[in-house]
Amino acid sequence: MAGEEVPSLTALLCSVLRPNPPPLFGGQLFELYRLQTELLRRRREREMMERDRRRRQYLRRRRAFLLSSIAAILSLITSTSRPVWVRNRTAGQNFWATAESFDDDQWKAQFRVSRATFDYLPRRRLAITLWWFARSGEYRSIADMFGVGIATVCIIVRQVTVAIVERLYRRFVSLPSGQRLDDTIRGFRQRRYPQCAGAIGGTHIPIAPPRDNPEHYLNRRGWHSVILQAVVDHDVRFTDVYAGWPGSTSSATVLSSSDLYLKAEDRPDVRRVFQKSLLSDGVEIPLHLIGDASFPLKPWLMKGYGERHQLSPEQRRFTFALASARSVVDAAFARLKGRWRCLLKKSDIDVSMMPRVVAACCVLHNVCQQRGDGFLPEWSFETDPSGNYLVQPETDEYEGDAYCTAEVIRHCFLQDFLQQWRQALRSRGDVNK
Repeated sequence: MAGEEVPSLTALLCSVLRPNPPPLFGGQLFELYRLQTELLRRRREREMMERDRRRRQYLRRRRAFLLSSIAAILSLITSTSRPVWVRNRTAGQNFWATAESFDDDQWKAQFRVSRATFDYLPRRRLAITLWWFARSGEYRSIADMFGVGIATVCIIVRQVTVAIVERLYRRFVSLPSGQRLDDTIRGFRQRRYPQCAGAIGGTHIPIAPPRDNPEHYLNRRGWHSVILQAVVDHDVRFTDVYAGWPGSTSSATVLSSSDLYLKAEDRPDVRRVFQKSLLSDGVEIPLHLIGDASFPLKPWLMKGYGERHQLSPEQRRFTFALASARSVVDAAFARLKGRWRCLLKKSDIDVSMMPRVVAACCVLHNVCQQRGDGFLPEWSFETDPSGNYLVQPETDEYEGDAYCTAEVIRHCFLQDFLQQWRQALRSRGDVNK
């Protein structure tokens, strides 16, 4: 047996050492060599990585030791013992003391609210925030005026804004119900438009170009903005606020993504708000909101007839009456921006914070309206001689409307509206109109 194995082994060795080995065995030998080389290479890489890791760990420990040694030496040789460091402030810190002595007119001119309304809310931190809301000034100038740090102003503005939204929003901004809803319907009826629970509209709020996707925030006028969609009652108060969508978004898209739309379409408790109905030729006309041509037509959202087709005199009269009643939205936006001018010009606050700033300003607007804290004429930015305010972009008419239930309701409502309009003319003696 052994004698037979030797020749075979010898033959194998000879075949390997031959200059031209058989092709099959040569391929196996090459594969074995390649695997061995790969194992050696990976082993060297692991060794180098481990060596680098140990070196970085050593350097970190050495740096920490050096820093702690320096700190210990400085603590021994320093001669100053001062537990709290306070920056010395100049005359600007006396503004708050001066403001305390303002009379009622001076106070309202500076803070945009009366002293009674201000006392109704927290004081000094609120004063800093209201000053920023009213003027959107630089943090540095506000810090000098109130004698605090720049970072403190930034923190206070954010904290007070969040507190206003979280603690006061639901109390002062909500869709009307009960007696408030009856008052709202009556108020719009006095504006010659029946069956209305509020008017909806949108406006653009300027912002600095954001870091992420700035082109999405560029509106049709060429400046960056976020959109505020709001519902307003007859008393120019906000009953629903939805803010933050980029300025390039259409009104219909903003509406369809809002809680208002989801609630009106799906939530029974909110749909009940719109279930006070009138009957006209057997068709129920529900209570509804009114909007402009950029919004879709819904049973709970009426709008006038578009200009794409020739309108009858009756359709034009109805459209004019609806637009006249809906003007409360424009009035609310004008007062909101005139009082709180941080919504008129680009501020240095982050775009992620803007929805809360907008909501907080709407809450404060409602507080002032509810307490009879009137809007002063000189605050109107439309009459400002400087005229340095951005022009609002135009909106396109929504083209997705099709003949549907809402169209039938609007047609029947038109007939009922014209009948009431003629009765009103007869009661005033204008029978020839």
